[in-house]
Amino acid sequence: MTRRLKRSNLQVSETLVNFIENDALPNTNVSAERFWKKFELILNHFAPINKKLLETRSEMKKKIDSFYLENFGKKINQDQYINFLKKINYIVPVGSNFTIETQNVDPELALKAGPQLVVPVTNARYALNAANARWGSLYDALYGTDAISEEDNAQRTSSYNPSRGKKVVEYGRNFLDKNFKLESGSHKNVNNYEIKNDKLIIKLNNGVTTQLSNQNQYVGYQSNQNKPSCILLKNNNLHVEILINRNGNIGTTDNAGIDDIIIESALTTIQDCEDSVATVDAEDKVLAYKNWLGLMKGDLEDTFEKNGKTLTRKLNQDKVYISENGEYRLPGRSVMLIRNVGHLMTNPAILDKNGEEIPEGIMDAIVTSLIAIHDIKNSKMNSRTGSVYIVKPKMHGPEEVKFACDVFSAVEEALYLDKHTLKIGIMDEERRTTVNLKECIREAKERTVFINTGFLDRTGDEIHTAMEAGPIIPKGDIKNAKWISAYENNNVKIGLECGLSRKAQIGKGMWAMPDLMDEMLKQKINHPKSGANTAWVPSPTAATLHALHYHEVDVFNIQKQKSNDSNNYLRDILDVPISKGHNWSQEEIQKEMDNNAQGILGYVVRWIDQGVGCSKVPDINNVGLMEDRATCRISSQHLANWMKHGIFTKNQLIETLKKMAKIVDNQNKNDKNYTPMSNHFESSIAFKASLDLIVQGTVSPSGYTEPILHERRIELKSTLD
Repeated sequence: MTRRLKRSNLQVSETLVNFIENDALPNTNVSAERFWKKFELILNHFAPINKKLLETRSEMKKKIDSFYLENFGKKINQDQYINFLKKINYIVPVGSNFTIETQNVDPELALKAGPQLVVPVTNARYALNAANARWGSLYDALYGTDAISEEDNAQRTSSYNPSRGKKVVEYGRNFLDKNFKLESGSHKNVNNYEIKNDKLIIKLNNGVTTQLSNQNQYVGYQSNQNKPSCILLKNNNLHVEILINRNGNIGTTDNAGIDDIIIESALTTIQDCEDSVATVDAEDKVLAYKNWLGLMKGDLEDTFEKNGKTLTRKLNQDKVYISENGEYRLPGRSVMLIRNVGHLMTNPAILDKNGEEIPEGIMDAIVTSLIAIHDIKNSKMNSRTGSVYIVKPKMHGPEEVKFACDVFSAVEEALYLDKHTLKIGIMDEERRTTVNLKECIREAKERTVFINTGFLDRTGDEIHTAMEAGPIIPKGDIKNAKWISAYENNNVKIGLECGLSRKAQIGKGMWAMPDLMDEMLKQKINHPKSGANTAWVPSPTAATLHALHYHEVDVFNIQKQKSNDSNNYLRDILDVPISKGHNWSQEEIQKEMDNNAQGILGYVVRWIDQGVGCSKVPDINNVGLMEDRATCRISSQHLANWMKHGIFTKNQLIETLKKMAKIVDNQNKNDKNYTPMSNHFESSIAFKASLDLIVQGTVSPSGYTEPILHERRIELKSTLD
């Protein structure tokens, strides 16, 4: 039984009270008395509004369901559909043009274009790795992944393979030649880099002395002018280090002594309290908050065993170079944003005066902002401009964005923060936000630092909204549906229209296959080409490789070209992906069921049994995919939709889940912490949760997975007490 302490009229878990009063509040100038008094006032004012917003979601859904039921089997005129959505205020009137007015934004979000990592903040090691992924070794990223082919004896072996190393070095030289061209010759033929009269002088093998074609790309160096250990270059406002060590593992065999090329990689990192974590009670929330506190104070550490060695991970220090103007300093870490939970969930960590759980999103806003004071007023290691960056997910339309901003204003007053210190990242991942994006941004025009297309959750909401309309097309076909490209293009168009260029991030979604880096290098360049100045990556290695795209593409030039986009994407966005006259064979239906069921089970069993909110889960073909609640939402909603429309029966679903559970059990056979589902279907909480997600998918709020996952995780944790 959780012990609770009374604070004002709140009943607060003792674990959370101790953390806030002993760890978070000291050195913030906010007293415990003020904190709890203001906390209660904020809850008393905003919790009822939060509840009303959720009721509005439900009312909207009922009206849309009725529309589809009344028109079932009929050809729906698109104008009729749009007018209906406007009539029920699902689509709100569009106001006059405006530009955002956000101030004090760090350059990593406003003036630079590059990758963004998303990482569960509950895992200290991952959180530190992500923060430190501001810089990454190009040689390591290439050598350890399929970005370099294994042909011609270049296999990834347990010991160093010189043939593979040669390919890596060649790739690195090609990168330098492409982005840091020489006046004559190639970086492949360099035998010496040195600094003379504050200029980079390059000597080639044939005795010719040359320079960079664009000498402004040279920034500075480390160590000695005649024998620098590091040359710092810059392209498209991104830095690259050429490390020189003629005694290094690679440098000893390299003509120029280049031992590595270090790429400025993850400019920003989202430390996540939402989709990638499993935080269902006070103990879980405190773990997340403690790690966020360590990141904001700069003292987070994690010690772990790897390859028989004990390692300790800490936050990287800043980098210092010598330039013609003296010391040149660069951050050693990503600028960190914190993703709070959305408006839906409550959490038992705090009970209100009526004994009810409080909205978790309000709790996150207050506590994570309190913690960030340790950075903006003390350590100043994260935001040099004194801002706190809060990513707010799963908001439905302008009214909910306004609510989030109003909560932020109240939190600022409570914590003695300047107005608009708390900035907002708007996730464009729910349909009602997509069709009202301009008005959503307007409600946050003094706070917006980020809009991002979360296409995974957005697909889940698309399916749930159209639940009564008919069977959705197969999941693999959805990515090519008309609405998706319109949605992605509209996000960039509206972002530019609202003046986000050089003021805030316009972002794109996750590359979900962390083992397929060669394919990522081929495909993900489309994100900067779309005009997005950031895009999500699943690992520090992926960040380093994706950063190469931002050297190749001048995103801000692309944004300038796209700023005149006059297309109206609304009609295509509202092109619902219902299958028209489907005639799927039983084999095709079963394949779709198998694929979705296996993905759900593989994710849910780790979530419920081990509290792992995001991990690389093997798909049905044993390809590792990054899975979180958003991917689970798609799969469960898709199966719920097909079952509702009679594509398969509940009995077929259960048999499919049982069959796939055996496959998932086998895929996890080497995990000593894994509990097989197929040994005890009736008592496996994870198996029952997976079934619930589908069977209850038609009535689950917006098709979200959180309510069921949280309920079942708490049930499992109660068996461990």
